[in-house]
Amino acid sequence: MSHFLPRRLSGSLPIYPITSDKLETWLKRQSSFVQNWVKNNHYTGSTGSLLALSTPDAKITGYLFGVGKDDSVYTYADLPAKLPLHEDGYFIDSAFSKKRANDICLGWALGCYAFQTYKNGRKKQFARLVWPKESDQKHVEALAHGIFMARDLINTPANDMGPAEIAAAAKKIADKHKGVSYSVIVGEDLLKKNYPAVYAVGKGSPRAPRLIDMHWGSTKNPLVTLVGKGVAFDTGGLDIKPSSAMALMKKDMGGAAHVLALADIIISLKLPVRLRVIIPAVENSTDGNSFRPGDILNTRKGITVEIGDTDAEGRLILCDALTEACRDKPKMLVNFATLTGAARVALGPEIPALFCNNDKLADKILKASVAHQDPLWRLPLWPSYRDMLNSKVADTNNVGGSYAGAITAALYMEKFVDADVPWAHIDTFAWNASSKPGRPEGGEVLGIRAILDVIQQIKK
Repeated sequence: MSHFLPRRLSGSLPIYPITSDKLETWLKRQSSFVQNWVKNNHYTGSTGSLLALSTPDAKITGYLFGVGKDDSVYTYADLPAKLPLHEDGYFIDSAFSKKRANDICLGWALGCYAFQTYKNGRKKQFARLVWPKESDQKHVEALAHGIFMARDLINTPANDMGPAEIAAAAKKIADKHKGVSYSVIVGEDLLKKNYPAVYAVGKGSPRAPRLIDMHWGSTKNPLVTLVGKGVAFDTGGLDIKPSSAMALMKKDMGGAAHVLALADIIISLKLPVRLRVIIPAVENSTDGNSFRPGDILNTRKGITVEIGDTDAEGRLILCDALTEACRDKPKMLVNFATLTGAARVALGPEIPALFCNNDKLADKILKASVAHQDPLWRLPLWPSYRDMLNSKVADTNNVGGSYAGAITAALYMEKFVDADVPWAHIDTFAWNASSKPGRPEGGEVLGIRAILDVIQQIKK
């Protein structure tokens, strides 16, 4: 990646990571000039603090950097923007484990992200880091590339990111890698191929709905299927959202962006799995042809659905995709979706909700989320809440009333998942509401590092 240098050059400048309680010990090993320089600058090594070290003739020799004690992925993420550009780059003067070196490099890479597609003039530039010798460059590059791609997709405005453009992003991945098969079903062909719910949600838009399907890997390997919600823009349909709730709806295809990023990473790393990716891509618009409150829709599984709210469209397109996903009996089925505001009320923007029909799978995902500082929080598929989805005129309603909105959405989707298929549903915000190091305001990728870890553990 352009944010890294392959080796240390003679002019590379050191970054000395320090904690406040180790600063005095470090200073004792330095010259009297450095000791006085640090003390005269009142430097304490506080977390995130940065101090340039200088020779008596004002030549910069390196930087002290306060790292704190949390060992976060994002510890170094602020430095690419803070440090001055330096042709020979920077290196971190310390030894690390392989995992810690990878985390540091990923954080550095994420700190170099900026969505500048629509900015004229000079693009923002960032300081470069020499790869630590302990790091797995291929792994970090695959993760960073996937995350950057997903952030770009989410940040792209809906006028340039409709169902066709989501499909084009998938096709780009298929063209990039060997052995990937790609197909797409568009418009009224969705009815012919029995994806009626996907078609119903998308038929009110001039931009035709579609179902994207990708396959990769040997049939000898265990099957992992990823499903992503691809609502390019959500007006709420005829149950139209207020303008305040519509402002961020370009990100409603965040689930699709997540699974495309994860697919790109899996294929780049050549993990020993057979991968399938299914993305229903639609725009939920208001039109004379839009589906209505009170309509009864058919689904691929044959379950009829009464529409209690046209703004609960994500679960409608996903139910057809999940039904198809179960046909192959995957070893692991995961869907990502920007599904409910209720999950955000419960957990906020930084912690996606995890629902899972398999306790062993849920435990693996939660352990991985802790190990990779990629937080997820499990909410229950609470059985007695299934009655909230009852309909007097159809097999089910698509909404469950005023309470437990994230849970009833997950329970609705569970109806379309075979009980013997281990399934995880991740209800994510896919957005940073404010900027933090390595996490600029805008589109964000949450949970895929945890899921990647679990996928790496899968055995036949």
